[in-house]
Parts: sequence; structure tokens; C-alpha cells
Amino acid sequence: MLWLSVLLFGWSTVDGTLDDMVLIVPSYKLALGRTVVNAHTKDSWERTAIAPFYISATPITNEQFHEFVADQSFTTEAEKFQWSFVFQMFVPNEVKETITQSIKGAEWWMPVEGAFWAHPAGRGSGVERKQQHPAVHISYNDAVQYCEHHGGRLPTEFEWEYAARGGHKDQIYPWGNDYKRNRMNIWEGNFPNENKGKDGFIGVSPVNAFKAQNDYGLFDMVGNVWEWTSTVYGTDRQTRMPQYTLRGGSYIDSKSGKFNHKADVTTRMGNTADAGSDNIGFRCVRDVTKDELLQLNAKSEL
Repeated sequence: MLWLSVLLFGWSTVDGTLDDMVLIVPSYKLALGRTVVNAHTKDSWERTAIAPFYISATPITNEQFHEFVADQSFTTEAEKFQWSFVFQMFVPNEVKETITQSIKGAEWWMPVEGAFWAHPAGRGSGVERKQQHPAVHISYNDAVQYCEHHGGRLPTEFEWEYAARGGHKDQIYPWGNDYKRNRMNIWEGNFPNENKGKDGFIGVSPVNAFKAQNDYGLFDMVGNVWEWTSTVYGTDRQTRMPQYTLRGGSYIDSKSGKFNHKADVTTRMGNTADAGSDNIGFRCVRDVTKDELLQLNAKSEL
């Protein structure tokens, strides 16, 4: 089957279910994780062909997730657990005084009762003025149900990285190889107590706070919030539960990787399907139908 070797992109409403999606028509096989920096560190890189797909232009927002929750009477896992992890900077002192447990080596993540997507910092917080912020405290299971309800699915790790690269090979950031402060929301300062906010934000930012990060017109692929993919990462050592791959890094990650993760197109980590925190979100993809493929092939032959 002949596919277009160039990008076709634009805003598209797919069957009235998933809005603001971009059509990606891959033109090369992806070597996952390869950049100009590490291109010669492996004898060979696995290259994988990727079929055309649609992907959400931004992470799913509070506004979009609220519509889903209201329509489906949906309850997230954070709500069922009655708590979720909140970064220490956003936890009120009176709440900190009640917290007796923490994660060894990551004490900045605090288990806060009542924290979930609609109350991202716990009881008393809200998203009324954060409708265009990414929905957070979203587990893998929550994200799967949202995407499937809208006729889509989570992206594979290969689809996510190809989309993040904007059709280019081996680059470090979605826009190229040079770091640009005004293109993504990451930590700038002494972690975990000081974020200077030179990029304009201290915590999570709106999905459109920065201009599109790449030539595909995709926003927030790197920085702001981690995004779930459908690719298995490994197995949790303690629970033996499968972990799924998250991509892109978040507002607590860094330019150099001196603390937390280095924020670029190769950034990845794993977590269990029920995990959630105030820096985890997601976006959806949709497969291209057979009729759409035929149309693409017809255009490529013109």
C-alpha cells in the first residue's frame, strides 16, 4: 500500500467525537529515542513503520474531561481512592501538617485527601478558572475509557514520539535541537523548593500557553504534564503490576536532567495503570479508516 511521504495536517473533527485532531502521515521509520546527541551510542537502532493516525492537538483539557464526566457520570480512580499525589508547593500548610506518609526519595509528592481532576490540590481547590488546563490526576484506566468513549484510543509510544518530532528525525525538541525557554513549561530553579517561573509558570499551565511546539501544530508535547501511552513499560517491582509508558515530562522536569527527567522528545517513564498525580494527563489518537487511506493514496498519486 502506498502512503503519502509528506505530511497532511490540519484541524479536523472526526465523526463529531474527537475535536481538534491532527492527521499524521508518517514518511519514515522511527528509531525510538534517537537524537543527534546519542545517534552513535548504539550499533543499531530499531526502526519501526507507523501507520497514519489522528492525534489530539493538545492534552485533554478540564473542559473536555468535564463534559465526559457529566455525560457518562464517570468517576475517576483518584475519586475512588479518595486521594492523589500533589506537589508540595501547592499543598496548604494546614494540610501538610496532617500528612504522615511520603515516598522515600520523592518527599515532595504528598498524598492529599480529596485531590482529583476537579480539585487538583485537594478540597478547596477547583478548575473553574482552569478550563483550558490539562486534566490531571488521570490514571491510565481513566484515559483509556475517555478515549474509547470518543471513538479513539491512547497513542502507542512510537506514535507519540513520531508526532512529537513533527516529522523530523533525530532532533532533541519538537521544534529542533536548540533549547528555547518560551516553548515549554518546565522547572527553572532549585528543585524542589524554588521554581523561578522564567517560562511564565510555576505549576501546570494552559495547553495553549505556548505556541505550537512543532510543524504539525501540536501543543504541549514536551513539558507541562506527562502523557499516557498504551505501550507497556515494564513491571512494578513491588506490586508486580504492569506499568505503562508515559511520555513528554512535566512542569517539574528540567532542561539538563540534573533533577527529575530531562525534558525532550525522548523523555519517558513508567507507572501502574491506577497511578495519578497533579502532573499526569493524556491525549487521544484515532486510527485512519480504510476509506480515508484510499483517499490519501489517491492524493499521493496525483
